[in-house]
Amino acid sequence: MSDGFWDSDVDEDLVGLIGARSLVGTCLLPLIIRDGRQVLAFSRHVVARENAGVHWQQLSGATVPALPVAVKRIAAWICVAPIWVLPEHFPLLEAHGVRRIVTLSSTSCFTKSNSSDQAEQEVARRLVESEARLREWAAARGIDWIILRPTLIYGNGQDKNISEIVRFIRRFGFFPLLGLAGGLRQPVHAEDVASACFAALKAPRAGNRAYNLSGGETLGYREMVCRVFAALGRSPRLLTVPLSAFRAVLAFMRLLPRYRHWTAAMAERMNRDLVFDHVDASRDLDFSPRAFVLSKNDIGTL
Repeated sequence: MSDGFWDSDVDEDLVGLIGARSLVGTCLLPLIIRDGRQVLAFSRHVVARENAGVHWQQLSGATVPALPVAVKRIAAWICVAPIWVLPEHFPLLEAHGVRRIVTLSSTSCFTKSNSSDQAEQEVARRLVESEARLREWAAARGIDWIILRPTLIYGNGQDKNISEIVRFIRRFGFFPLLGLAGGLRQPVHAEDVASACFAALKAPRAGNRAYNLSGGETLGYREMVCRVFAALGRSPRLLTVPLSAFRAVLAFMRLLPRYRHWTAAMAERMNRDLVFDHVDASRDLDFSPRAFVLSKNDIGTL
């Protein structure tokens, strides 16, 4: 940490974690524990059990939960909940002595800003505005901030990207593609994102910077889908359709609750390169993401 990060009444062995039950949050917990620290884990849902080294606290709107009596001020915080919910927790962070905050945003702030879908444009706008609010709030209070922007996150069968493809293939036996579907992707594993979060919390040079986190391999969308088939032990069955036909397929798919969020804009991006350099994260955070190789755990059992 930077000089003066820790004060005598700060608990150096305790990390505050918002979004502890998220995919990245569940990957972060064992990393922090293995480093010899404890976690004050915040979630909107009640967690009855206590894990070794993890102390759960329920978040309830704008109410600031009280810390256990034995806990001193917490300087180190990580937020892996959606970045747009972070401002409502600024009072929580201030009340408990935050000095550095690491938070996840997304490269969607770039890739969805010119989407043909208004809802996706709104996502990009919320990401940009939330990043700006964090920077302004932190700067006014002398708090170190680090923003991490992952690309397409996958892992542990719990993500909303690769797992969607897995579920579709398991249900229908094929996967629809728009045209050549040659747009480049860099899937990044949730465990690698979690490692970057924890590294950013400790990295001296990382303060007041934003980093892109892309995966260790760049491949086309079609190839990415083919690897999902391979991980499932199936031969690829790809249905290549023009955009007009894709819209018709989507109209049918959106009648099913699980696919109501699918849009034509998602199909259009199959042919767009969504590639980001992570050289800065490699330099400052020792970020070394894995190649896109799906394990049995990554594709889940459902």
